[in-house]
Amino acid sequence: MNVEKISAITIKVNDMARSVHFYNRLLGLKVLYGGQNACFSSLPTLGAKDAILNLERGHVTAAWGQIIFYVENVDRFWAHMKEKEFGPPRPRDAVWGERYFHLHDPDGHELSFAQPIRQDCQAHSLSRQIVETR
Repeated sequence: MNVEKISAITIKVNDMARSVHFYNRLLGLKVLYGGQNACFSSLPTLGAKDAILNLERGHVTAAWGQIIFYVENVDRFWAHMKEKEFGPPRPRDAVWGERYFHLHDPDGHELSFAQPIRQDCQAHSLSRQIVETR
């Protein structure tokens, strides 16, 4: 017997209105349940098969982990967030085959925005890392 999928992830938020605005208006998640004046809100991505992000008003736990969102073009998404006056560091390529950047939501939760990079780029990154460690 195995788990089939992750249905939802729930994080605590201090200010529901601010958090719903961030995830809905800035990141493009839709409000399925709740909203700015609710104690609990559910926001799925546009890909209905993904896990739902739940926001629950309550005590925020710092440094608990991170949420990774895949985006179509991480460099364009980075520019979008920079326009919105967030100061994320520039995207970079990771040896595990993603191009990504991090930023924090209004409650300090770490978010990663990533896109898979081509397999040949991944192999090049891995071989470069091996050469650099010798």
